[in-house]
Amino acid sequence: MSSLKQFIRNVRSAKTIADERAVIQKESAAIRASFREESHDSGVRRNNVAKLLYLFTLGERTHFGQIECLKLLASHRFADKRLGYLGTMLLLDENQEVLTLVTNSLQNDLSHSNQYIVGLALCALGNIASVEMSRDLFTEVENLMSTANPYIRRKAAICAMRICRKVPDLHEHFLEKAKTLLGDRNHGVLLCGLTFAIDLCEAEEEDEEGPEGVIEAFRPLAGGLVRALKGLTTSGYAPEHDVSGITDPFLQVKILRFLRVLGRGDAATSELINDILAQVATNTDSSKNVGNAILYEAVLTILDIEADSGLRVLGVNILGKFLSNKDNNIRYVALNTLNKVVAIEPNAVQRHRNTILECLRDPDISIRRRALDLSFMLINESNVRVLVRELLAFLEVADNEFKPVMTTQIGIAADRFAPNKRWHLDTILRVLKLAGNYVKEQILSSFVRLIATTPELQTYAVQKLYSSLKEDISQEGLTIAATWTIGEYADSLLQGGQYEEEELVKEVRESDIVDLLTNILNSTYANQIVVEYIITATMKLTTRLSDPAQIERLRRLLSSRTADLSVEIQQRAVEYSNLFGYDQIRRGVLERMPAPEIREEQRVLGAPAKKRQSKILRGKSTKVSKPADHDLLLDLMGGSDAPVTSPTSNGSNTADLLADILGGGDSSTTSPAPAPSGQATNHSSIMDLFGSGGASPSPQPAQQSASASLDLLGGGGGMGGMGTSVPSSTASPAPPTAATPAHNVFNKDGLVLTLQVQRSGTNAQILARFRNDSNFDTFTNVGLQAAVPKSQRLQLSAINKSDLQAGDEGTQTLRIAALNGALPPKLRLRLRVSSTRDGNAVTDQVDWSEP
Repeated sequence: MSSLKQFIRNVRSAKTIADERAVIQKESAAIRASFREESHDSGVRRNNVAKLLYLFTLGERTHFGQIECLKLLASHRFADKRLGYLGTMLLLDENQEVLTLVTNSLQNDLSHSNQYIVGLALCALGNIASVEMSRDLFTEVENLMSTANPYIRRKAAICAMRICRKVPDLHEHFLEKAKTLLGDRNHGVLLCGLTFAIDLCEAEEEDEEGPEGVIEAFRPLAGGLVRALKGLTTSGYAPEHDVSGITDPFLQVKILRFLRVLGRGDAATSELINDILAQVATNTDSSKNVGNAILYEAVLTILDIEADSGLRVLGVNILGKFLSNKDNNIRYVALNTLNKVVAIEPNAVQRHRNTILECLRDPDISIRRRALDLSFMLINESNVRVLVRELLAFLEVADNEFKPVMTTQIGIAADRFAPNKRWHLDTILRVLKLAGNYVKEQILSSFVRLIATTPELQTYAVQKLYSSLKEDISQEGLTIAATWTIGEYADSLLQGGQYEEEELVKEVRESDIVDLLTNILNSTYANQIVVEYIITATMKLTTRLSDPAQIERLRRLLSSRTADLSVEIQQRAVEYSNLFGYDQIRRGVLERMPAPEIREEQRVLGAPAKKRQSKILRGKSTKVSKPADHDLLLDLMGGSDAPVTSPTSNGSNTADLLADILGGGDSSTTSPAPAPSGQATNHSSIMDLFGSGGASPSPQPAQQSASASLDLLGGGGGMGGMGTSVPSSTASPAPPTAATPAHNVFNKDGLVLTLQVQRSGTNAQILARFRNDSNFDTFTNVGLQAAVPKSQRLQLSAINKSDLQAGDEGTQTLRIAALNGALPPKLRLRLRVSSTRDGNAVTDQVDWSEP
C-alpha cells in the first residue's frame, strides 16, 4: 500500500488520461482489498479513507468507503475522528440510509469532554442533519448553546440554524437561547447568534404558514445591538478584531443586517436605530473596501426601514459617491441599488444624474446596462430634453443588444413627456435614422398617428422623412414610416415649405419621388413588408401626382408586381392595377386618410394607462417583452381592444401600422401560422382598402447578423461587423446593379458565391449572391460572415433567402466604410461561408482581394 502523498504523485505524473485511469483503478482495487482484510490498524484505515477523499475530489466513485468512515467515528483517537467526520460530511448526505448509524456516534461525541471533538460533531451535524437526526439530537444542541465555552456556543448556534431549517417546529426550543446569544460579549458568539436570529426572522417572513412572532420576540433586543454597534464604531484599535483599521467589519455588517430586519415596517424600532445609522454613514472610512461594505449595508438598512427623508438622502448620496469609485464592482452595486431606490427618493437620485450618464460610457457592459435602465427611470417633464439627447448620443454607439429596448423606451418617454409635438417628431425621426431596424411596430404606429393628427407638422414631417430616406435606405423602420408618409402627403412634399430654423428644403420633383421608391424596390433592403408599403404608397401617388409620365411609371411598377412570388403582394398589385380602369372610384378610395380619433384610454398620458406607464418608467420593467411594456405599447397602438401578436421564434411580428389610422382601437391582429423557413408570412391588412379581410401581421425581418470575430490582417482585432453602425452623416453608395462586374469568390459542391462591388467616396457596398448550381441538391442555412481590416468598419445584413433549391439564388449585402481617410484601391475580405446539405453542416473560409 502506498501513502497518500505517493498516490497523489502517481496520479499527477500520469501523461495521458488512460494512464491516470489505470493508476486510479489500481489504487481503488487495493483500497477495496484492504477493507476486506478487516485490518485493526487505524493508521491503515485512516490512510485508505484519506485516499478516498482525494478520489472524491477527482469525481470518482467512493461509496464503498462509507462504512469505513463510520468505523473511524467510533475510534477513541482524535485523528481518527477528525478524518472520519470529514469523510462523513463529504461522502454522505441526508438521503443516505447508512446515515442512521451515525446518530449514536454524534450523540456520544456531543457530550464529550474534549471541546474539539464536540466541535467536530456539531460541524458534521450542521452539514448532514436530516429531519430524523434533527429531532433526535436537538436537545443536546440546545444544551450546548448555553455552555460556558464560547468555541462550542458559536458552533452550536450554526448547528441549531440547520436544525430549524429542517424542522421549523423546533424554533420555539431555540428562541430563548438565541436571544441570550445576542447579548454575548464574545464577537464570534455574537456573530453566530446574529446569523441564527436573521435566519429565523427571514424564515418567518418567507413562510406565511411557518412560525410567527419571532421578529416581535427579537425587537426588544434592538437597543442592546445599537449599543454594541456604537461601541464598534467608536472603539480604538483592537488588534484581535482589526481589518484595515476598522474594528470587526463582519460583525458590524451582520448587526446592520439584523437591525434592518427588526426595523422593517416598525416605526418605533426605526426611530431607535436612526441615530446609529447616521453615525455609521458619516464616520466610516470609505477609502477602503471594508468601509464600503459597511456603508453599503448601512444604505440598504436606511432604505428598508421607516427612516426619515434626511437619512434617505444621505443614503442616496453615499451611493452617488460609490459611482465615482474606480472599482467596477462598487459602481455596479451602486447602480443596482439606485434602480430600486429611484421610485422612493427620485429627487435625491436626480442630483447624481450627470454621474449616472457618465457610466453610459463605461467599458464594462454590465455597468452600461444598469446605467441605461436608471437613466430611463430618471426622465421627467423637466429633464426630458437633456436626458433624451444623451440617450440618443449613446444609441449612436450602443451595442445591438441595447437597441430594441432603447428605441422602445425613448419612444415611450417622448410620447409621455414631450414638451411639444415638433420635438417629439424630431426625436423619433432621430431614433429611426440611428436604429430603424430595431424600432418596434408600436412605436412606429404612434409616430404615424402623431403625423396624422398634427396637420401643421405634416409638410415638415414629409420633407424630413423624404430627405432622410434619400440619405439611407438601410433602416427598415425609417423606410416604412417615410414610405407611408410620402404616399399620404406627397402633395405637401411637392408644394414645399420653409421653416426659419431649418435649412431651405430643396425642390422635390415628381420624378424624384418615383425614382426613390424604385431604387428601394431594386435594393437588397426591400423585404416583403417594405415592398407591401411601397406598393400601397405607389397606388396613393397615382392620385397625388399630376405628371402623366410619372403616373404611367407608377402603373408599370404596379404591373411588374402582378406576378410576384408573394401571394399577398401579387393580389394587391392586381387589385390596384384593375383600379386604373375606374378613375372615379380610384380617387375616392385613395383620398387622404382622416386623422384617427384618439380616445382618452389610447393616450400615453391618459389616466387609465398612467399607472402602468409610471411603473415602467420607474424601472419595474425595462424589457419590451414583459407584460407591463406590452400593455403600454398597446396603448400607443390604439387602445386595449387590439390584441398584438406575441413574438415568435422567427422574430417579432410586425402589426399593421395603418390599423390605427383605419379604425383606431377597433382594429385587431391575429397570430399567424408559423411560416416556412426563408419565407415571410402574408401581411394581409396593410393594403386592405376594401375591407375584405381581417388583419394578419407579417414577421419583422431578421435583424442583421453579427460578423465573425476574425482578424483579416493577423492583428488583435478591429474588424467590422454588424453591431458597428456606419455614421449617418456618410453618404450611402448606390446598390450594385446588374452592370457591375461580378467576381467569383467561392465554388464548392454546386454552391457558388459571387461579389459585386459599388464604391462611393469613403464607402462601398457589396452585393453577395449565392447560387445553387447543382441539379438535385438543396442547401439550407446558407449564410455569410465577413471581417475587414481594422481601418474599416463593416455592416452586414441578413441573407434574403437561406434555403436554396436547385437553381435558386439568395443575396446578402455588405457595407464597408473607411474609419480614417479613403478606402484602399483594392478591398480585402476574410469570408466564412456556411451551409447545410443532406443534414451535414459545412463551413469554409476564404480570403478574397478585389482584382
